[in-house]
Amino acid sequence: MPAQGKHRRPKSVSLSRGIAAVTTGGAVLALPVLGATTASAAPAHSVAAEKAVAPVSVTAQANSVTKAASAKHSVVSGETLSKIAREYSVSGGWKKLYEGNRKAVGENPNLIHPGITLTIGAKAADPSDAKAGKAAKAAPAAERTATAERADRSERTTAAPAAAPAAAAPATYTNDLDGWIKESLAVMAQHGIPGSYEGIHRNIIRESSGNPNAINNWDSNAVKGTPSKGLLQVIDPTFQAYHVPGTSTDSYDPVANITAACNYAADRYGSIDNVFGAY
Repeated sequence: MPAQGKHRRPKSVSLSRGIAAVTTGGAVLALPVLGATTASAAPAHSVAAEKAVAPVSVTAQANSVTKAASAKHSVVSGETLSKIAREYSVSGGWKKLYEGNRKAVGENPNLIHPGITLTIGAKAADPSDAKAGKAAKAAPAAERTATAERADRSERTTAAPAAAPAAAAPATYTNDLDGWIKESLAVMAQHGIPGSYEGIHRNIIRESSGNPNAINNWDSNAVKGTPSKGLLQVIDPTFQAYHVPGTSTDSYDPVANITAACNYAADRYGSIDNVFGAY
């Protein structure tokens, strides 16, 4: 009889579940692993993919959160402003980042040194900013002061000039012996003719008693046809020779008569004050 074959019943596969800890970059992942005792184990799961993707994603997310929350960044070797700007999503890109950190970076934005600290999202503090702020605050005050000074100068310039002092009113003299002597003295002062009120008054009283129309028709001058006239009894030739400009040409005029007589006396005697008799 044919040989009775032995049929083996497949052994039941004993599966044991375990936990494999996969670590990548410091992140710990718990992955289910099937431990198989036969060749019919389940197909290989994409453990490598999980190891490569999941941990990296978690790390990047953690870094992104850290960077987003930080306002400072310490430059490491190999970094550029463009790379840092992209990592922090800086609005305006590397130019904006450089603008806010120009003092720390220097004049060449393509050359950043490891170790320098960049301020993200705000301009780095500059000691000169405080001075600039003070200057900006002081500027309006200085401008207001300058404006006030210009307005004051303009007001002084455009103000109506001060009125010139009123011309002195011409002196007035009484129409009598006192007024005539005083007016004559004023004219004499203008022409440098010496004489005093007392000297003039004394000689007038002796010569004419103060009568401006007095005339001598009996002395030797009258005999010659040139009688003495006026307050100080002056003959016409003498009056004409010593007449003072600005006075009347009439020898009977009191002021003209006194002034001409005093001019003659100054020439002959030094002053009318030196005359005490006929002259």
